[in-house]
Amino acid sequence: MVRPIKKKQIQNLQEAIKETAWKQIAEFGAPALSLRAIARELKITAPAIYNYFPRRDDLVTALIVDAFNSLADSQRQVVANISASKLEARFTAQGIAYREWALEYEQRYQLIFGTPIPGYVAPEDVTTPAAAWALTPLIETIQALYEAGKLRVERLPKLMPALKSMLVAWKGFVDQSGVDVHIESLYLAYAVWSRVHGLVSLELSHHTPSFITDPGEIFRREIESLKNQFVGLGE
Repeated sequence: MVRPIKKKQIQNLQEAIKETAWKQIAEFGAPALSLRAIARELKITAPAIYNYFPRRDDLVTALIVDAFNSLADSQRQVVANISASKLEARFTAQGIAYREWALEYEQRYQLIFGTPIPGYVAPEDVTTPAAAWALTPLIETIQALYEAGKLRVERLPKLMPALKSMLVAWKGFVDQSGVDVHIESLYLAYAVWSRVHGLVSLELSHHTPSFITDPGEIFRREIESLKNQFVGLGE
């Protein structure tokens, strides 16, 4: 009598589903993400996936949160490896680490910052805290610079009421995480992030001119430029 071959059980099915989803995104793009295709790849039934992710959008949300957490972890690791007294080194290292993370985990970067997935609406109560957590290490570093008197806030234009109102609202959200931050620190964190993000996005989308053969050199110079312009650490 021939005994039937038992299917090998997957130890952590939830993580296996997400890992397979990342592979699928890398090969076909996020819009093509399919629970049934993942089930076929893992050789499991579709209902087995539905126990963890009832809809494709639930899986997308989980991947987005994981991506933001991965970015936050990389930023916090950089900070942990540099003395708190060396704020300028932390500032530079966090900028460089942002690009390195994006290059290493391009699918994660593109999922959270790239082209939206048609029909997908991110649940803000889930994804917004994750996004905020990813930016918190930079906010903390810039706030530390502010407290050390090293931010060139005098170079900033007058804070107009409309922008101040937005920053105050953002401060209220950040304060809930236990970070007491000045609104000018928030503004500069956003300004710094937008500039490094812009360069990384151009590089990953292959929109840099052909004569830019080493985008990393442009990026490193921009970090130094930001330090000289806003942070006052160029001396």
